[in-house]
Amino acid sequence: MVKVGFIVEGETEKLIIDSDGFQKLLVELNLECVSEAIDAGGNGNLLPHNIIPFRETLKDLGAEYIIILTDKDDAVCITQTRQRITEQENQIIIVAVHQIESWFLADTETLSLCTKSNCYFEQPEREIVPFETLGALMIEKTKRGIGNRKTRFALNYLRNGFSLRRAAQHPNCPSAAYFLNKLSVLNTQY
Repeated sequence: MVKVGFIVEGETEKLIIDSDGFQKLLVELNLECVSEAIDAGGNGNLLPHNIIPFRETLKDLGAEYIIILTDKDDAVCITQTRQRITEQENQIIIVAVHQIESWFLADTETLSLCTKSNCYFEQPEREIVPFETLGALMIEKTKRGIGNRKTRFALNYLRNGFSLRRAAQHPNCPSAAYFLNKLSVLNTQY
């Protein structure tokens, strides 16, 4: 098995990476996660000088590849986000467009379960603030909101079966597909 470690932008990304469903996916892909994801505490902390100690910790635990998961947020493009973080050997930078919650919109099965309706969201990555879009959908479909705590909502979404594979299959969620593809080929690169 190829050993991987994750550095993430925030709590939602950490919850996804540390979830049982995602860890099972890694095993299916012949990947072993060396530890819980390291939460950098915001994309402003994903700068080269801040990442060094995180990378060293993961390498000391045996990680052969370091995967950084962040949001595009307000950056002009994915390339700008990647350049801010800076490429390193055996490091993969994954940028969710615009924010990681767009992947929740792309998982039609979990979205339908949570909204208690047949719900398909056409353009998940065009949503600037997908968490707010999810909240509006929940109010519209269930007459109940999701509160203002992303982590509580993310935990619920994960419990309801969020799947990176399903998000990656959405035709308009290329950042999730890119992430799954990068994970899928890691064990062939070693």
